[in-house]
Amino acid sequence: MNEKNKLNSWILASRPKTLPAAVVPVLVGSALAISVGKFYLPYSIVALLCALLIQIGTNFTNDLYDYLKGADSKQRKGPVRVLASGLISVKEMKIGSVAVFGLSFILGLYLVYSCGILVLWIGIISIFAGIVYTAGPFPLAYNGLGDLFVFAFFGVVGTMGTFYLHTQEFSILSFLVSLPVGALTTNILIVNNYRDIEEDKAAGKNTLAVYLGKEFTRWEFIFLLLLSYAVSLILFLNFEYTLWIFLPYITIPFTILLIRMLFNLKGESLNKTLELTAKFAGIYGLLLSAGLII
Repeated sequence: MNEKNKLNSWILASRPKTLPAAVVPVLVGSALAISVGKFYLPYSIVALLCALLIQIGTNFTNDLYDYLKGADSKQRKGPVRVLASGLISVKEMKIGSVAVFGLSFILGLYLVYSCGILVLWIGIISIFAGIVYTAGPFPLAYNGLGDLFVFAFFGVVGTMGTFYLHTQEFSILSFLVSLPVGALTTNILIVNNYRDIEEDKAAGKNTLAVYLGKEFTRWEFIFLLLLSYAVSLILFLNFEYTLWIFLPYITIPFTILLIRMLFNLKGESLNKTLELTAKFAGIYGLLLSAGLII
């Protein structure tokens, strides 16, 4: 394989369409910091780089251990996985995972130096969680805890952690704005797991969708959408934000489309739903950020 094809394989392994899950928490946390008058751009830039690297490292590790555990095969319905397709070797993926997580840690030291030792622990726990998502004796994704992991780390921790960098504080407000971030990022995983219920069950990958079934998974998806929209109302009623905080409501027709797709599509057809759910999370994050700042 030539260098260009190898690079394309690594880009594929990084799962670019899932990366809004890393961008949105930093975006919203930074917007909230701007709204309270405390913002320093270099902190957000480094936090974004670290978040992207942790997301990519998690994707690499996920690809590696799903392959080693037999959850990924050439017959899978989802997007191509590089190990199952033979594009990258197990050894290369192990090295790549360590390199990406290591670079995230090194970059994060700037934030530790600037913002305090608590940031170090947040970073270490985030990297550790990214690894044990599919690795170790009790992989979260194989024991029904994937949804909780994504909500916590790509929602609450990412958003509140970014806000903390600028303000040196955690608050009810930063917790509230983290909820739609976590909810919509979790919905990306929900669509993925909903599509793969049968294959995951056969491979012993007991996601929440496998445990509780398709009907529960569809309603979980809807509940998280409703939670996201409820936060704007709470912010408007309790924190003196203007009507601009309802900017995310522009996306309501988009949510109706996603719900219809989830209820009516199956198999590989859900790959488009997965892609649109990730884009929706990004659009919602942008609109929420704009509403917070304005």
